[in-house]
Amino acid sequence: MSMVNFGFLPNSDEKSTFVDMLRLRGEKQPDETAYVFLRSGEEPQESLTYQGLHDAACLRAGAFAAAGLSGRNAVLLYPSGLEFVQTLLGGMLGRVAGAPVQVPRSRDDVSRLRRIADDARTTTVLTTSEVARDLQERFGDMSALSGLSLLPTDDLALANAEESLPAPPGPEDVALLQYTSGSTASPKGVMVSHANFLANVAETDALWPCEPAGTVVNWLPLFHDMGMLFGVVLPLWAGIPSYLMAPEAFIRRPARWLEAIARFGGTHAAAPSFAYELCARAAADGKTQDVGDLSSWRVAANGAEPVRWATIRSFTEAFASHGFDPRAMCPGYGLAENTLKATGTRQDREPTVLWLSAELLRNGVAEPVAQSEHGAIPLVSSGVAVSSTRIRIAAPDTRQTLPEGRVGEIWVSGPCVAAGYWGRPEESESTFRARTAEAGEDDDTWLRTGDLGFLHHGELYVTGRIKDVIIRKGRNHYPQDIELSAEHAVPGLHPNCAAAFSCDDLTNERLVLVVEADGRVLKRFDAGTLRLRVREAVREKNRITPDDILIVRRGMVPKTSSGKVQRSMCKKRYENGELNPAPVPADGAV
Repeated sequence: MSMVNFGFLPNSDEKSTFVDMLRLRGEKQPDETAYVFLRSGEEPQESLTYQGLHDAACLRAGAFAAAGLSGRNAVLLYPSGLEFVQTLLGGMLGRVAGAPVQVPRSRDDVSRLRRIADDARTTTVLTTSEVARDLQERFGDMSALSGLSLLPTDDLALANAEESLPAPPGPEDVALLQYTSGSTASPKGVMVSHANFLANVAETDALWPCEPAGTVVNWLPLFHDMGMLFGVVLPLWAGIPSYLMAPEAFIRRPARWLEAIARFGGTHAAAPSFAYELCARAAADGKTQDVGDLSSWRVAANGAEPVRWATIRSFTEAFASHGFDPRAMCPGYGLAENTLKATGTRQDREPTVLWLSAELLRNGVAEPVAQSEHGAIPLVSSGVAVSSTRIRIAAPDTRQTLPEGRVGEIWVSGPCVAAGYWGRPEESESTFRARTAEAGEDDDTWLRTGDLGFLHHGELYVTGRIKDVIIRKGRNHYPQDIELSAEHAVPGLHPNCAAAFSCDDLTNERLVLVVEADGRVLKRFDAGTLRLRVREAVREKNRITPDDILIVRRGMVPKTSSGKVQRSMCKKRYENGELNPAPVPADGAV
C-alpha cells in the first residue's frame, strides 16, 4: 500500500511512526501542555506535558516488555482520561497492538468484551485498578471474565524501567486494532498501521489546519475512532493541547462542551450530528446562557449517518450570538476501515445542502429540485477527499463505476485504508482489496464501505447503509428518513430515538418502527395516539406505511458508542420479544 507523502512536513524523515512523533514532541516541546483532563467536564483535574507523556509511555512500555507482551495484542479497557493516552502510546512503543473497548456497564458489555478478546486472540486486558476492582465486584460471577488477566497500568509497581524495549515499530506495523462499532454486524478488528495513522492526521490537518494556535476540546469516548483521532492522535501530530472530558459529562449537560471550548479557546472539536442537536435543544430550553464566546471555534467536525440539515441550521442559529461562525460547521464522512476521515467540508465555507426529489432518490437517482417543490428533501454534503485519498461510487451488485448523480456503494482508495480485519483474510480480501468490473489486474484496489451515496460536483453525499435499506415495490426507502419522520411526529421526542427495519415472517415482509419516548411525552400522548401520529407522519413524508409501531422507554433502542442506532440489534431484540412496550396507565399518569 502506498504511503502519503510527508515531504511538506518539517523533520518528515523522522516521522514515520507514532513512536517517532512521541519522541520528537518530547524533544522539541518538552514543557508544553499536551493533554488535560477536565473533572466533570469543567475544571482541570490532571495534565501531561510532552516530556511527561514520553516518560510515562516509556515506563509502561517497559512493563509490557517485562510481562512478555511485545509483539502481541491486548485489550485496552479505560474510561476517558490520561491513563488511556499513556497506555495507548506505551503500547505502541512496546509493540503491543491495543484493542480499545468500552468499560462494561452491563452484563452484555462484559460478553462483548470477551468476544473482542477472543477475536483478538488475547487474554490480557490493560486497565486501571479501579476498573479492574469494579469488574470483579459487579461481574465476577460471569464466565466471560474467566481466564482474562486484568493488568492495571496505573500500578507503577508493575513498571520495570530497566527492561530493554523491543526494536521500534515500522510504518507498516499494526499500531492498533480498532474494533468496529457493530452498527450492522459483529465487531471486527481493523488493523490500523502507523502509516495509516500518520496519513489520516496529515490529511485531516491539510483539510482543517491546526495552526495557528490550535486547541482540541473532546468529549467523545477515546475507545471510539472519532474520539481517539480527534482527542489523542491529531493533537500529538500537530503539537497542540487537547482538553478531554468524559462522555457522561457532556450527556448530562451538553453546555459543558461549549463552555470548555469558550474557556480554553478551542479551535477543533468533533461530534456526531445528535450532539449538535442536543446543544441546540439545550439552548432552546435556556440552558446555555453561560457558554461564552465561541469565536475561536474553527472546525466543528460533524460526522454521522446522516448529517441533518435541520440540525445544522438550529445549531448555527442558536449559537450565532455566542460568536459561532457558520463556516466552522464541517460535515464529513469516515469509517474505521479508513482509519477515520475519508472526506470533509473545508472550513472556509458554509455546509452545502442539496434539495433532491425524494421519489427519484428512491430509484437511485439524485435529481436536484427547487426547495419549494413538493417532496423535496435536503441532503448535506460530506465534502471532498484531500491529498491521496480518492472516492468513487460503484454498483454494489455489478461493481460497475457509476456516474455523478447515481446512488451506489461508496468506495475509498488511498494511504488511510487499513490492511484488513484481524484474523479474517477472506473478508479482508473482499472488503479492502476490491476492483471495479472494468479494472485490470494492475489497477488500484478499493475499500468497499458498505455505505450508499453519490457524487455531485465532486462532493460526496451519504444516503445510508446497504444492509439497512428497506425495499418496497422495487423502491428503496432509507431507514434514517423514516426515523426522522417519526422523531418529528410529536413534540418532545429525542434525536436518534427510533429504529426502522424490515422483518420477514415467512408470509410477507413487514416494516417495523421502534420509537423511544420519555415520561414527559407519555404524559401528553397515550400510546395509541402516539402510534397514530407516527404512522401518519411516516405515511405522509415517506410514502410508506409501517406495519408495526412499538413505543418503548428511553434507552431501549440499542446504539453504538457514537450514538448510531443499531438497527440489526434492535431487529433481533424485537424478533426475540425483548423489547417491552412502555407502560402507559389508562389515566395517562407515568
